[in-house]
Amino acid sequence: MNRDEKTTQLIRDALNEDIGSGDATTEALLDGTETGTARAVAKQNDLVIAGIGIFRDVFLIHDPSLRVTLHKEDGDKVRSRDVLAEISGSLQSIITAERVALNFFQHLSGIATATHAFVEKIIDTDAVILDTRKTLPGIRLLEKYAVTMGGGRNHRFGLYDAIMIKDNHISAAGSVSGAVETVRNANPRGLKIEVEVKTLEELDEVLLLDGIDIVMLDNMPVAHMREAVTRANRRFLIEASGNVSLSNVRDIAETGVDYISVGAITHSAPAADISLLIEGE
Repeated sequence: MNRDEKTTQLIRDALNEDIGSGDATTEALLDGTETGTARAVAKQNDLVIAGIGIFRDVFLIHDPSLRVTLHKEDGDKVRSRDVLAEISGSLQSIITAERVALNFFQHLSGIATATHAFVEKIIDTDAVILDTRKTLPGIRLLEKYAVTMGGGRNHRFGLYDAIMIKDNHISAAGSVSGAVETVRNANPRGLKIEVEVKTLEELDEVLLLDGIDIVMLDNMPVAHMREAVTRANRRFLIEASGNVSLSNVRDIAETGVDYISVGAITHSAPAADISLLIEGE
């Protein structure tokens, strides 16, 4: 992932937040002349890498004199004890930037790894794993990038790039048909229109309408999803959402839905287990 101006500022803000007026511990222990090498090492199997470029850039933004060598690429699947990257130069700089660099790397790799686990569960079906807008404020683009490194695809990036009519919109409009008709007539950019339904009865109402690209089946039982796919008969794409887990995602995929959106791959992905091991010279 290439670093842009926004990502550069995000890294600077993260470093400033952590370092503040100075790294009190490291500056008390080291005078700044000490040098060494640190190695980023995977501590778990079946880890999918994401954000290794951000990891590198944290060190270089903090201290451009550091030398960073990457041994893996985003999207690589690694095993415990694999060396992912090496950083050489000022030990004071390496130790000071360590936590921020690992925070990004562990979080994004955790998302990629969680996504990959879902993708593997449905590998020979026609369904696709999608992310959601359930992301941490300020780093959505990084998190959605990590999803793609795990083999998933991105849903809409925000409120601006697609129309999604959800339950509160329907309540405000008074009905599914009323909401669809209103947005269809107020869509000068021709954005895709997606409608959320919770029951087969709501789906039947949607089937009477034109101009819908995707229907989201929200928290439907698997049997109802299967029936929904049959009733829709390819009129539009179908997305399944709500309470998706590794234990049920295969059953959902086998209903014939096109997409399965999983909020957990961003909002609940455990941080990857990656350590930075330092050797002095």
